[in-house]
Amino acid sequence: MFGKYFSKKKSGNFYLPGEEIKLDRVVSLGGGLACEKDPLSVCKSRISLGIAGFAAVYLLIAWRLFDLCVVPYLSAETVVQKSVANHNPITRADIVDRNGTIIATSLPTVNLYAKPHKIIDAESAAKELVKVLPELKYEIVLKKLRHKGTFVYLKRNLTPSQQYQINYLGIPGLEFENGEKRVYPHKNLFAHIVGSTDIDNEGISGIEKALNDRLTHSDIPLQLSIDAGIQDTVRELLKEGMEKYHAIGATAALMEVKTGEIISLVSLPDFDPNTNKVKTEKALFNMATKGVYEPGSVLKIFNTAMSLESGKVKVSDKFDATKPLKLRQNVIKDYRGENRWLSVPEILVYSSNIGSAQMALKVGGTEQRNFLEKIGLFEPLDIEVAEKGKPIVPKKWSESTVATVAYGYGVAVSPLHVVSGYAAMINGGIYHSPSFIKDGPKSKDGHRVISNKTSNSMRKLMRLVVTDGSGKRANVPGYEVGGKTGTANKLSERGKYVDKKVRTTFVSAFPISDPKYALIVMLDEPKAIKETWGFVTSGWNTVPTASKIISAIAPQLNLKANYDIDDLRKQRIIEASY
Repeated sequence: MFGKYFSKKKSGNFYLPGEEIKLDRVVSLGGGLACEKDPLSVCKSRISLGIAGFAAVYLLIAWRLFDLCVVPYLSAETVVQKSVANHNPITRADIVDRNGTIIATSLPTVNLYAKPHKIIDAESAAKELVKVLPELKYEIVLKKLRHKGTFVYLKRNLTPSQQYQINYLGIPGLEFENGEKRVYPHKNLFAHIVGSTDIDNEGISGIEKALNDRLTHSDIPLQLSIDAGIQDTVRELLKEGMEKYHAIGATAALMEVKTGEIISLVSLPDFDPNTNKVKTEKALFNMATKGVYEPGSVLKIFNTAMSLESGKVKVSDKFDATKPLKLRQNVIKDYRGENRWLSVPEILVYSSNIGSAQMALKVGGTEQRNFLEKIGLFEPLDIEVAEKGKPIVPKKWSESTVATVAYGYGVAVSPLHVVSGYAAMINGGIYHSPSFIKDGPKSKDGHRVISNKTSNSMRKLMRLVVTDGSGKRANVPGYEVGGKTGTANKLSERGKYVDKKVRTTFVSAFPISDPKYALIVMLDEPKAIKETWGFVTSGWNTVPTASKIISAIAPQLNLKANYDIDDLRKQRIIEASY
């Protein structure tokens, strides 16, 4: 290999000018000298090294991009967690009506607190804070800033402008924390249903309290059975009736009779849960669910249904109402009595206490007690609000108790108790627990309390009360209203009934031939006015109030008026007159 370079023809180490020693690049000569590389090879090596360097840099960039953009979203759970942590500081779920309208929601906000041990000049800091937050008192702020502890709240729910101004002060020891504020966009409209929260956003009344765990452990909105539009209409007309008859309070509840879902519930007076002003005890009181009272003659509905269901009384039976009914400890009279024998329909139409008491006595106290217990009148309602009234029930069920309970005294229940039981009397005989939750498990629940035959009879009797009895002013054309009136004297502080102080009630359903909705209206201490000719009974105040409500909400509920039924009835009256 080296022959051409070290030929024997050449003597010694002599080389001609221009001759070069070209050695193989991998060979080293004796003496330790390394051979020089080819310049072309050196260039190639450097280019390769540069390419490798650029490749390494680009690989590093690609890996970093992959780590930032792809790895965090490989798991759906990671996506949700990052989204909640970064974009949803709210911890309390919204409350919406049956159509998705927001009833209660939470807004992100900040709270101002101080670390007193870091405050250098408490007096100066207090003066500056009061300038930015004039609603705070200097003495109170100064006391807090001089507190020996390490943490004290100064103001919650600051506006962005207030937070900016306090930041601008640059006072060491003043810091902020993220928080949330509960907001009720409709103010008073749902006050007694939804309730409110305290300063720490914990429920203190209504659904906010009863379902506090559900609202704080899930960010899925809680959907109620309430309809915001219906609720607004009912409240406005109930308030109008309360003011017209100078009542000190009023309540109304609308229920779907075949599910128990509550579409509207109003208690007046009410309050605005957004404000921190001191609210009166009466305004905070939920009369519809907690206000137990003796309903009066509306309980004759249950007495009649029980009597017919027992088989001991028939619709065609008649009872002597020519004179007061004398018992051992009581004498029962009729208000404006007919003073004659009355049939079962007439006992309801003329609201006879004497006839109702005789029917109950014929059936017996044991069956009466069992029936009332079966329709939930002995226990607090299983509802989703915190305010639940406990019924007042007699300890001894004597003959006098049987008679007085038959016409509405001796048992005290809430208006929601009454309308829930009434719905079972006319919906085919199935009792459903009332519920504020749309499509909740309770709407599919229920137990039979009377037969379908008895329920059919009750529907006809309820219609008669409106067409021929004390409920005439609720005979809304086209909607076949059926119901029952009730007027009950209130008890004084001494435990005696007061003649001039009453609670009037009207419970109704429409259309009564195929009931969809039940409505109860109650006025507390209505006064006589010129239009009522001095009367304060239910037919003169709650009945016309309910009539206005039904006329307004029936179209909102998509109920088509059927005027043919009223025309047919008029035709029959004309034919009968000939």
